[in-house]
Order: sequence, then structure tokens, then C-alpha cells
Amino acid sequence: MTGPATDVIERALERAQRAGAEASDALLVESNSLETRVRGEEIEFVKQARERSLGIRALVRRPDGLSSAVTSTSDLAPDAVDRMAEETVALARATAPDPAAGLPEEPFATDLPDLELLDAADRNVGIERRIADARDAERAARGADPRIDNSEGSQAGTGFARVALGDSRGFRGTYESASHSLFSEPIARANGAMQRDYWMTSARTLAALEAPDSVGRRAAARALRRLGAKRVATARVPVVFDPVTAPSLLGHLVACVTGYAVYRRTSFLAERMGDAVASQRVTVVDDGRLPGGLGSRPFDGEGQPTRRTEVVTGGRLSSWLLDSYSGRKVGGRSTGNATRYPGGAPSAGPTNLWLEPGEGTLEDLVAETERGLLVTELIGPGFHPATGDYSRGAAGLWIENGEIAHPVEEITIAGNLGEMLLNVDRIADDLVWLGRVASPSLRVSSMTVAGE
Repeated sequence: MTGPATDVIERALERAQRAGAEASDALLVESNSLETRVRGEEIEFVKQARERSLGIRALVRRPDGLSSAVTSTSDLAPDAVDRMAEETVALARATAPDPAAGLPEEPFATDLPDLELLDAADRNVGIERRIADARDAERAARGADPRIDNSEGSQAGTGFARVALGDSRGFRGTYESASHSLFSEPIARANGAMQRDYWMTSARTLAALEAPDSVGRRAAARALRRLGAKRVATARVPVVFDPVTAPSLLGHLVACVTGYAVYRRTSFLAERMGDAVASQRVTVVDDGRLPGGLGSRPFDGEGQPTRRTEVVTGGRLSSWLLDSYSGRKVGGRSTGNATRYPGGAPSAGPTNLWLEPGEGTLEDLVAETERGLLVTELIGPGFHPATGDYSRGAAGLWIENGEIAHPVEEITIAGNLGEMLLNVDRIADDLVWLGRVASPSLRVSSMTVAGE
């Protein structure tokens, strides 16, 4: 790690140690982003931002453990860095000690592979290209059908970031990454009713994005199929989640397998390590070194090497997601899942997390369902990690005799996540990465669909 970022990191660490810190780390994040939204032919906004922020964490030895504090600043002038480091140590001295606090005890990352997190040529792509992408998606959506008569707009974004991390143990690491996205949300209207839906694409490189006209057409198709939606009678039926909604189930699972939820006993899975908690079909993987992954990085927020971790293996809970602090609290070790922002202490979270695909398509799942619901949108919260209770508003498509009968809305789907995972009886192979958590379509054999 060389250059101005090195100088800032080294200065922060040196001043923290000089001020009395037993241990310290410093994180510098520099970002450059642009974003634009088009509605019709009009450009609604263009945003460009350059940001940089330094976070300093200091740990001070006390009789009952280490006390810690975190501060951040966007002023990287030498005297500002000095002052911030000294203030961080002073704040740590005023903080109650915690026996579990401290830098990781495990060896830090020394192999920093190229994970294909950006294409250098994309830096030369200006805002005009992203405006054109948004316009192409918008035109494709509006031109797909006369019933698409308006939209919430089509939005394109591009961002580049440079992360530098150092600590008093001797770790020094830096990496650069990019993220690009395109989103379209058209509105369909017929017989006095109006429906909206969306489609999007996200990737580390512009070349990996889905074509703008494809994004627009898929968004339009999703909106059009919701026209004529109605409620259904309350029933207990199989529920199919598509690749847009299925990742939310994994998101709820993540809330139950991070170390913080486990040691605080706010997870219904806290005492279930090694148990069968899902169908044998279910294997859930977290991999921070997936090439080109939206959550990939060569080291985590504490300088630990990222890695592949199976959270659920053939239905059995096989690992928590841990940073060093939560690892100490649960009697384990970091899994390289420390997330970190300059203004906060490390915490545990997923990198690239997905449900291993099965076989067949979403259409196959529908054809194999005699009567049930295909969920295409979930609305609002409605999950309690401590109990697993699940209840969310939904919209989607009703299935009769293995075929789509009509769209439905104003319904609620309810169950318990533990039972839902055990009742996953079909998984398709249509894994789509729209974010850091992804899942193919899946079917839960029985849930309550509450309607009329």
C-alpha cells in the first residue's frame, strides 16, 4: 500500500499509539459516484459526488478489558488527523471496558487476489453514456405496449471506490472496486386500474450489465402482468418465490446467523448449530472471494482474509457469520465477515450470499404447482428474528392447475421462517444477482395466504 492513502493511515496509527492506544486501526474510503434518472425523455436529475472519509478506532487497556472508541472525519489534513487520533484515544478512555473488545487474534490477510472488481476502461465512461442507458431502458419500457403510459423513471448509476485499511498489528491493505446499475419502473394502466413494477441489473463492470432495452422490456412485462389484479380467498397453499422476492428469505436468515444476533439471543437459531434447520435441498453459501461478486473483497473490515463459508449445508446449520468480536462472544473465530464503515465499529454481515440452485425453471415450478401463489412483490417488514414468525404483504400471480390464472394483490403471506425453510420442496436454477444476496426461484410447500 503506497501513496497518499498510506500516509494518512500511517499517521493516524502512529498518533493513536503515541496518545496511549494499546491497539488501533484506521480505514480510509474514497469514492466517486454519478447517478441519473430519466422519465420519458426528460432528465429528472444528475448527481455527481466525490467523498472521502477516515475512520480511526482506538483501544485502550483497562483492568477489566479494552475500552474502544471510533471517530471519523473527512478532513485529511495532517493536523486534523493528529487531532482526531488523540480525541479517539481520549474517548476510548472514557468508555466502559469490554473483555471481548480488541483487534483480531487470527493472522491477517496476506494474499490479496484480483477479484475482478472493476474494469479500468469504465473510468472513461462519462455521464452521457449513463444518461443514454437510462433513456434506452425508458424507451424500451414505454414502447413495449400501449398500456405502458407512464413511469416512475429509469435510473442509472456508476460508482468507484478505493478502500485502504491498516492496523497496529502490521496489516496494510488496499483495493479498488466499482459498481454499476440500471433500473426501470414503468406504470401500466387499463380499465381505470394502474400497476407498476420494475426490473434492474447490477454488476462490477459496465459490460456485465444486462442491455438497457432488455431491462426496460422486462420491467414492462412485469408491470403488465399485474393488470386486473384481485384478492383471493384465504387459503393454505404452496407459495413460489421468484428470483426478485426469494432473496428476502435469505436476508431474514442472515439476520438470524450473524454472531451478534446469536450472542444476544435475538435469533431463533441461536441454539441450533449443527441441527437440521431447512430442507435437505437447501445449501446456503457466503463467499467474499467470488470473482466479480457485488460483495467481494480481498479482506474484510478487520483485515481478515475473506473466504467461502457454507452457512447451511444440505439443510443443516453449519456456520455463523462472524467478525472477531462476535466470534469471541460465541466462542468461535472470525469467518472474515466483518463489515466496516469509517464512522462505525466492525460488525458481522454477508459478502456474496446465495442459495445453491436446483434444477428447472420458474415456469417448471409453476407447472408443478396444482394451486398456489407465485409471489412477485413483498411489502413492508414482518419478520421477527427471535421467534421466526413471518407475515408480509404481497402481490403476485395465482396458480390454478399448474398455470397462471390471474394476478393478485392486497394479500398477506404468513408462516414461520423455520417451518418455511424445512418446507422448501423445490428450487429452480435461475439464480440472478440483483444485489449481494441472491436466490433462484423456490417453492415452500405450504403457507397461509390471507385475502378476503
